[in-house]
Amino acid sequence: MKNYVGRHHALTPNDFLELALGTPVDLWLGEDGETPEEQAAREASARDILADDPELFDRTTALAVETIGRTMPELLALAPVSRPDAAVRRRRSRKGIAA
Repeated sequence: MKNYVGRHHALTPNDFLELALGTPVDLWLGEDGETPEEQAAREASARDILADDPELFDRTTALAVETIGRTMPELLALAPVSRPDAAVRRRRSRKGIAA
């Protein structure tokens, strides 16, 4: 099976992510054994990229949610939230004479 994104051949899931992001995945996730100096430099680069392309975060988040929704939809299932009793929700009103 041949997988292409535009003219680029994607062989692995990381290839698809890099093509979608336009940056290496390791820039965002880091690498095993990186030094504190390497981490600081990587994070500074990531901040510069986000400053130049503020919508990148939203596009990346949408891509992640879409991918998770297709591959592991159970992760996106929300637990029902219990509602507080009516007595707890009711606010006490202050009725009195203003001084």
